[in-house]
Amino acid sequence: MTLREQNVSQLASTTFDALVIGGGINGAASAAALAGKGARVALIDRGDFAGSTSMHSSNLVWGGIKYMESNDFGLVRKLCKSRNHLIKSYPSTVQEIRFLTTITKGFRHSPRYLWAGTWLYWLMGNGFTKRPRLLAPKHIKHEEPIINIDRSIGGFEYSDAYLHDNDARFVFNFIRHALDFGATAANYVESLGAERKDGVWITKARNTMDGSTFEIRARVLINAAGPWVDHHNELTGEQTSHQHLYSKGIHLIVPQLTDSKRVLAFFADDGRLFFVIPMGNRTCIGTTDTHMDHPDPVVTQEDIDFVLDNINKRLTLDKPLTPSDIISTRCGVRPLAVESDQGSDRDFLQLSRKHVIDTNTDNAHISIFGGKLTDCLNVGDEISDALLALGITLPKPDFHWYGEPALPIKQRFMAQAKRMDLDSMTAPTSSEPLSIRLWRRYADKAFAMLEQIEKDPSQGALLIEGTEYIRVELEHARDHEMITELEDFLRRRSKISLVVDQEQLRHSEGLKQACHVLFGEQAEQRLATYFDNRVNTAQPEALQA
Repeated sequence: MTLREQNVSQLASTTFDALVIGGGINGAASAAALAGKGARVALIDRGDFAGSTSMHSSNLVWGGIKYMESNDFGLVRKLCKSRNHLIKSYPSTVQEIRFLTTITKGFRHSPRYLWAGTWLYWLMGNGFTKRPRLLAPKHIKHEEPIINIDRSIGGFEYSDAYLHDNDARFVFNFIRHALDFGATAANYVESLGAERKDGVWITKARNTMDGSTFEIRARVLINAAGPWVDHHNELTGEQTSHQHLYSKGIHLIVPQLTDSKRVLAFFADDGRLFFVIPMGNRTCIGTTDTHMDHPDPVVTQEDIDFVLDNINKRLTLDKPLTPSDIISTRCGVRPLAVESDQGSDRDFLQLSRKHVIDTNTDNAHISIFGGKLTDCLNVGDEISDALLALGITLPKPDFHWYGEPALPIKQRFMAQAKRMDLDSMTAPTSSEPLSIRLWRRYADKAFAMLEQIEKDPSQGALLIEGTEYIRVELEHARDHEMITELEDFLRRRSKISLVVDQEQLRHSEGLKQACHVLFGEQAEQRLATYFDNRVNTAQPEALQA
């Protein structure tokens, strides 16, 4: 029986303290916090964990410097502190990165005015990062030759942070923490609605893999369905004081434009911040901000033209980027929290990504609106406080439920990796030593990988061409990461489908081997289904010129 099958079977046999609907960052952090503090927690998602907004971010962990322009200093202060806390808690994963911002003639603010703002931003973050710098156009060109300075009047450099791996991987690690703490979690389990009887929420659930239905019982229902929070509240007849507006954002993944490890930031033609973000041997560019009436966005030609036009104006490339350079795309909606009585006629460009915990104390129902990766630890702690207020006992209220293992454990891992000369097995195409990568992705669970590689060196062999994944990682994913569809691995546990061209994957012998590791006798079927879906649903990641 697989890990997922074990968890699905447990969903119907227990009355939980809380059921979390949705496995994005809000739901994952909530489940990890509650399970760590001793609550009996279940989490379900109708697709894969981090299958929506949480896998379409810019991979940035930032304090929201743009919110300073709308004078939302309280939110900026809170997000800066959250960013600092994540850097300290996940030093291998959340790392400081420099942002070099170029200002052009005619912009609404001068470089010196904005530079002064970065100093205020730095102070609001307790001076935790490197200090800002003011740059003349010639200094910008010297440090980043690909930047077009023809209309530049200067710029500045400041710090925020980014996720070394992808956002969905970061989210799954909270799911993994929740499971380790005793939670029951399953992907591809859909809530069909819930009703409250005799002080317990009874949720009708459907296993989308086989169509079977069953009931899940919980004292508290937590709606963390991301963009679909309002939809699920309609299913349960729940009235809330907040609702969501939607803003679509896309990114394009293209070949590496610069080997510098900094983010290039510009102000796009619509006035929004626009980024060139390092992604290993690829570059991520974007984003857009388009009002949506629904939470199911697609990449349009207009979106692509906007991103390519903006980037080609701001960089001096040997050849302008064209659609043929696009390896993959990211496309998602930002669920923006607004008060219900304010309606949907709002200037969404001025709305922040703040989160709101909307609690109905009469029937023990919680809805999480808005939010972003940077604020995830606050969400977990606030949900824990909300459950306490609803009368749920948390046996370990002060438990430290997040973060990497303590430094001595990392040092022991690195010493063992050095003793077996692990880094000599690093593939020439890899961007970092194997020991560092295994620790960052798996932390103390990587000890078992070392033992497997020591017994059988072939476990350290690169399996999929053009990637950094070795055989032992595929076996770990199969046994411990609830891989249900091939896309779960290629797009969310890893970022392979973002950085490797779909045609290359289609003809990859290594991918066929990986499928046999992951799915055994079902390998060919899962492989065919994956590529059929790329064609039939025209998913953004399958975009080809």
